[in-house]
Amino acid sequence: MPAMDRLAKKSRWLPGVPTAAVVAVVGIAGLPAGGFAAGEPGAADKPPLSDAAAKGEPEKAQKTRGNLVGHGGPVKAIATDIARKIVLTGSFDYAMMSWDVSFDDARETGRFDQHDGAVNAVAFVPGGQLSVAAGDDGALSLWDLETGKLVHRFTGHSAKIVGVDISQDGTWALTSSWDRTARLWNLKGRTAGHILKGHQGQVNAAQFSGDGKHIFTASYDGTIRMFDAVSGDFIRPIHKHGWGINVLKRLPDGGQLMFGALDGTAAVIDIASGKVVAKLGNSERPILSGSVIDQPGLIAVGGGDGRVRVFRIGDFEAIEEYQNPYGPAWGLAFAPGGTALYIAGLDDFVERWTITPREPFEQIESPYPRRFQITADSDDPVAQGRQHFARKCSICHTLKRDGKNRAGPTLYGLFGRKIATLPGYPYSESLRKLDIVWSAETVSKLFELGPENFTPGSKMPLQKMTDKAQRDALVAFLKTTEAAKPNEPGKRAKDTKGEVR
Repeated sequence: MPAMDRLAKKSRWLPGVPTAAVVAVVGIAGLPAGGFAAGEPGAADKPPLSDAAAKGEPEKAQKTRGNLVGHGGPVKAIATDIARKIVLTGSFDYAMMSWDVSFDDARETGRFDQHDGAVNAVAFVPGGQLSVAAGDDGALSLWDLETGKLVHRFTGHSAKIVGVDISQDGTWALTSSWDRTARLWNLKGRTAGHILKGHQGQVNAAQFSGDGKHIFTASYDGTIRMFDAVSGDFIRPIHKHGWGINVLKRLPDGGQLMFGALDGTAAVIDIASGKVVAKLGNSERPILSGSVIDQPGLIAVGGGDGRVRVFRIGDFEAIEEYQNPYGPAWGLAFAPGGTALYIAGLDDFVERWTITPREPFEQIESPYPRRFQITADSDDPVAQGRQHFARKCSICHTLKRDGKNRAGPTLYGLFGRKIATLPGYPYSESLRKLDIVWSAETVSKLFELGPENFTPGSKMPLQKMTDKAQRDALVAFLKTTEAAKPNEPGKRAKDTKGEVR
């Protein structure tokens, strides 16, 4: 049975979202996004939503709890600088953001958005003010956190990057990619290093050993492999799990690795023998994220069901558990001190969960259904179009005049606007050269032909709507929204008949 078929039987897809859309948002091949399906056992026992979440207003999530609020799309990656109390986050909105978490209310300190795809991985470079971000564009971007400038962009992967690790001396970056390789990049010399090959599936995670001499890679092919960090040579297989491995973290003692897999397994293995020395429970959904903190010595694992568990390093006993049934937990990072954990998923913000002391009553900040999860059971084309917009457009676009922090520009005043002319949005040069004015006809043509053909050079994910009725419904809905409102009255384009579009 193909892996995707086995996975479909193992897990439930995100309700109300097509498989293709889930894969596009998840950023890891074949991983379900979690969430309860209608009538699923336990759905009635969900913890209560906060007032802001119940109203579908994630931007009003309680900042007093230390949540990181500011992204314009689902957050996929988190990293913490424990000493400096700074957090990095990466999102589907094509941006990395930095946060000062030394205060009770986290403060945004920077937004770094010169990426050509969703940001799947972020990391700090030790000993300075640099950080890296990598994602769907297959590039590794080196950023200066003080100046906000892009220092260098490393290219070479032929597919998206889903993980990054930095050597402890800050010299090397290690990326893991869907092109079935891991790659080394010299951050000081700004040069490419060795390409680590041999996996039969995409490489989902890679880690340096504590002394920097070895590299460990984990793949969708279900294996963990060891390489020589200096020569790039393959040394030996470490462990064969069978199911695809999504998460790999080195433990503080240097002799053990924690991994998380598609079948819901989370475990610790001994590097020397490759044997499992501890099982960290099993989940009904894939393990999607993990985090390790040296002091006080904790491991956290998160799954597609939104369940997060924390274990002590040493005896590997579970000490706390958090459940967000609106899941999943795509990213985890311990807060400074290890008393709290940052959790990222389908929301436009990162939730800060206090591990100790536990709050006696915890509300869920995730709005549900989210903007891209609405369903429609109606013959009304406008209602059907609203659903198509939610599923195909709302991840990247907003309809608000001041819409920002999304991967794509606001669609406010779309009809009658020439392509690539909205002030403040970083369009590509190829889009600026196109002679397209957005209208009912051109919007329909975009989805009929696909952006790769109608608007070459666009960052828009590849997608089509071959059914004309669906395209007509989407346009009918857009005509009832702010997309039909002019940005500059009196300056809208006219068609060949002289009618305002």
